[in-house]
Amino acid sequence: MKKLILGALTAALMSTAAHAENIGVSMALFDDNFLTVLRNGMSEYAKTQDGVTLQIEDAQNDVAKQLDQINNFVASGVDAIIVNPVDTSATEAMTKAAEAAGVPLVYVNREPINVDLLPDNQAFVASNEQESGTLETKEVCRLLSEKGKNPARIYIMMGELSNQAAVMRTQDIKDVMASGECQVELQIIDEQTANWSRDEAQDLMTNWLSTGEKFDAVISNNDEMAIGAIQAMKAANISMDDVVVGGVDATQDALAAMEAGDLDVTVFQDAAGQGKGAVDAALKLAAGETVEQKVYIPFQLVTSDNMGDYKSKN
Repeated sequence: MKKLILGALTAALMSTAAHAENIGVSMALFDDNFLTVLRNGMSEYAKTQDGVTLQIEDAQNDVAKQLDQINNFVASGVDAIIVNPVDTSATEAMTKAAEAAGVPLVYVNREPINVDLLPDNQAFVASNEQESGTLETKEVCRLLSEKGKNPARIYIMMGELSNQAAVMRTQDIKDVMASGECQVELQIIDEQTANWSRDEAQDLMTNWLSTGEKFDAVISNNDEMAIGAIQAMKAANISMDDVVVGGVDATQDALAAMEAGDLDVTVFQDAAGQGKGAVDAALKLAAGETVEQKVYIPFQLVTSDNMGDYKSKN
């Protein structure tokens, strides 16, 4: 009887150990509203999974620090790694480090430059950036047409130029312009980076305002920069009824700005959904299962008409 009981206990322990997974997570930076929701989404989902532990590190927007974190994860024997890249053009070294150690790796939210060359035990979970700037720009076009602004003069605020999302969202704007799908003629006055930052965007918008150029819209690669632009315009006593402002992410601050009548359009990027998808992919790869190498969580257009549906999401 003792042998049977001991055997059952051993089997139970072995079963538990087989399902226990330790995942190393390297985030580009903690000090970012959207990435905080993404990080929390991973943490909350991991808590619902038996035996799953996340070790989350802040790369503080430092590529070298992030690569060190990945190497440290490998050395500590994690079962899988999740990376939100600081610089999407610097991911090849991360892929090689994980591949050489045989540790599964999942990139989340920001598309690695080598996304089409990932080994079998690596994947990418995000939203398709061809949708984000496209949805945003088409709605900006519609609103400008409603206001009778044709041609419409616009400013473009870009995220970090080393980031694939910033490059793609900016290209989306130009693709809509070239496609004939915009009801008005858009004329770009200037496009500059504000590095995803509300403060930098406020400074950039203030500089643009100082030129005295007439403009009709600001199309921003994310909500934080859109909010910074709005703050600068309001400080300059510009009526937000006269300008169309667009962003991406549908953060809570953005929805508050929309409710106040300042932000006209944003695009919901499901941060928690991406976090859950990344953890799921990491667990499956750690278990030796096959996953799609590109897992896309759909973007969704958010306007004043449907913003109530998104107030508790990001």
